[in-house]
Formats: sequence, C-alpha cells, structure tokens
Amino acid sequence: MPLVRIDLSKKYSEDFARQVGDIVYNVMREQINVPEDDKFQIITRHDSTGLNVPKSYLGIDYSDGLIFIQATISFGRSTELKKNLYKAICDGLVQGLQIRPQDIFINLLEVSKENWSFGNGEMQYADKD
Repeated sequence: MPLVRIDLSKKYSEDFARQVGDIVYNVMREQINVPEDDKFQIITRHDSTGLNVPKSYLGIDYSDGLIFIQATISFGRSTELKKNLYKAICDGLVQGLQIRPQDIFINLLEVSKENWSFGNGEMQYADKD
C-alpha cells in the first residue's frame, strides 16, 4: 500500500504527470514510511470536460490546473502525520513543478489491512500488525 490515483488536466504532459507521481511517491516514503518499490499509481489525464470543479471552495481559488491526489492507505496514522504528509506533498509539487499550492487537492482513504491483495489471491497484510 498505498494505491494512489492522480487526476489532472491534459494540459499537463504525460511526463509532467509521471513527475507528479514520482514526487508523491517519494514524499510518502519519507513521511509515512511507504516501503521501497511500493509504488502503485493510476494517473489519468482528462479533457477539460472530465474535471468538474468549482472556481473556489473554503476560500481557496482554483485554476484549470487543479490536480487531484487520492491515496488509499491502511488505518493507523495520526492526524498530525497526515497533516505533515499533505504539507510535504504540496511543498514538493510547488518546489519541483511550480504548481500553485491552491491547485493541489489531496484525499486519503483509510482501509483495514485485510482489504489488500497484491497478487496471487492472497491477503499479504492480513496477519501483520
């Protein structure tokens, strides 16, 4: 784990999208101890009609460059650790790719460890703490 979905506009190149994935992966390794090679990502670039977002929400103004990052992770991380993760992903994308911080939308989904199978029809994490 995690399984990361990244959705962004086709205005961004495929290479740019991969760089977003690399930054997210590296930050997750640093901030929440994601193991080496545990890089499962689905990156989708959308036409302008494929992303439907408001111009602003909660006082945050969005551009057509909004990037959605959704990660499914196992339960067990503190609120403080998640706050640090959000901040580090945002900082990494701003510094590495000059993305506006307002255009980085992050959502975490937490699941129990028995909800993962990495292949062979097995529950690899079921018996791990």
